[in-house]
Amino acid sequence: MFEKFINIFKKKFNNSSIRQEDMKYLVVGLGNIGQEYANTRHNIGFMMLDKLVADENLKFDDRRYGCVTEYKYKGRIFVLLKPSTYMNLSGRAVNYWLQKEKIEVENLLVLVDDLALPFGTLRLKGKGGDGGHNGLRNIIDVLGTQQYTRLRFGVGNDFSEGRQVNYVLGEWTEEEEKALPERIKISSDIIRSYGTIGLERTMTLFNNK
Repeated sequence: MFEKFINIFKKKFNNSSIRQEDMKYLVVGLGNIGQEYANTRHNIGFMMLDKLVADENLKFDDRRYGCVTEYKYKGRIFVLLKPSTYMNLSGRAVNYWLQKEKIEVENLLVLVDDLALPFGTLRLKGKGGDGGHNGLRNIIDVLGTQQYTRLRFGVGNDFSEGRQVNYVLGEWTEEEEKALPERIKISSDIIRSYGTIGLERTMTLFNNK
């Protein structure tokens, strides 16, 4: 379905008119480094990038402020970043790699967990506040703007009052573990689509699916 949509789009638009600098994207998966966080809800951003990297036979390199690799797809370049700054200082890594790779904020995509969405729900959004998420808040503070795209992965909100931190830093349930691979695979399709056919068309194609 996705490949068919891409082919139709390419026939309607002349890709040669796209500027070279518009064909490069920074895709940031939010999470915390360390094995104790590896399988937690708060690390779904890392997990989404790990899946894409594994499927494309790529490899992350330890670089300044994070693990980085480059993914080329249909003439686009995706710089994939897993910050090593811990969640609350994610903006430091994002800002550094935007500047280093000379990527505009308009071509920034942040992958993040979201308590407001039911488990497994995927929502692409072009701008917005932090929604109480410390990683998004720090990115907004450092960049001085909310005008960047985020792909939100729903983790649900099945926790009692005052237990939010324990919930997001907790591991997936057995039922969630079984459902994760299919939902994470869709996130890879969304990343590719965002870079090739743009935000609005990707939202139309994938949101509410």
